[in-house]
Amino acid sequence: MARTNSFGKPFMFIAWGLAIAMLVWFFEDKLQQQFNPNSQVQSHLDNGQVTVVLEQNRMGHYVARGKVNGQSVTFLLDTGATLVAIPEGLAQKLGLRKGRQGMSQTANGRVITYRTEIDRLQLGDIQLSNVAASITPGMDGDVILLGMSALKEFELMQKGDTLTLRY
Repeated sequence: MARTNSFGKPFMFIAWGLAIAMLVWFFEDKLQQQFNPNSQVQSHLDNGQVTVVLEQNRMGHYVARGKVNGQSVTFLLDTGATLVAIPEGLAQKLGLRKGRQGMSQTANGRVITYRTEIDRLQLGDIQLSNVAASITPGMDGDVILLGMSALKEFELMQKGDTLTLRY
């Protein structure tokens, strides 16, 4: 009998480990959905304009998947940002080059930034070319602030928890 228990304990630990791993995977997916309810951006043509409708996340922000120069990224729409702002680490992964150094005023104070240009920016079926942007060394994470250098191209309409962009 003692021999059976010695074999059963490792299998019990493996079963518990698998159960915990599955729960982590399940809840991680749910948390990601709460942060970005627009991971699959849908577009449609409406009276000759491309229309994208975004849902607000739990924090009241509009977050959406998109592309920069053909590579998948996450955007956080920010009408308070003059330019599209890209964390330096992500800018390197995207192959963006640092241009002229400048200073920007943020909610956290003044920061050094570097000008760059995005050849192609895509949100759903909306595509923009030659979008002015900044590389921000002090900005953490992999989320790009989609500022007014891109948003000025859209007609924006917010109603309730949705934001409609037309281009």
